[in-house]
Amino acid sequence: MNQLAELCKAMIAYDKGDPRRIHHFLKVNAFAHQIGLEEGASDKILFLLDAVTYVHDIGIHEGERRFGRNDGMIQQELGPDEARPMLEKLQFEKEDIDRICWLIAHHHSYGSIDGPDAQILAEADMLVNQYESGASRQQNEALYKRLYKTEAGKRLFRELYFETYDPGDKTNA
Repeated sequence: MNQLAELCKAMIAYDKGDPRRIHHFLKVNAFAHQIGLEEGASDKILFLLDAVTYVHDIGIHEGERRFGRNDGMIQQELGPDEARPMLEKLQFEKEDIDRICWLIAHHHSYGSIDGPDAQILAEADMLVNQYESGASRQQNEALYKRLYKTEAGKRLFRELYFETYDPGDKTNA
């Protein structure tokens, strides 16, 4: 089994009994991978995206245990220390571990986006978060204007949240 499959398996075990969290990271992974492919991301960026999407919210359970909360700031603060041992055990390269941990530590800090991996992670995470939180049209419009930069991310966001399904439209088949 390759590293990414092992990491996904390890995260499912880490989040066992919490199907909401497992569904979340799997959905973020799928959206990030799709955006990366559509944007022509390099194999290295796709690898980093696949890895970080599995572990981006790894700080949630520790935040709940230690502080009784799991907001984005707690995830960013506690996540890298939770992810690093898992990544090391799976023999990820140090450079990749450092970048994945940096991405975890900044994935809700949109002002710190410094590359395509960070941009795509933020976009994919919010594609899922907006659905899971039941965000309003107004909230979605504000987020779309503030965060979305990739053409693929913009398209996905519009298709998910702004465009209406038409059962007579054969392109929906």
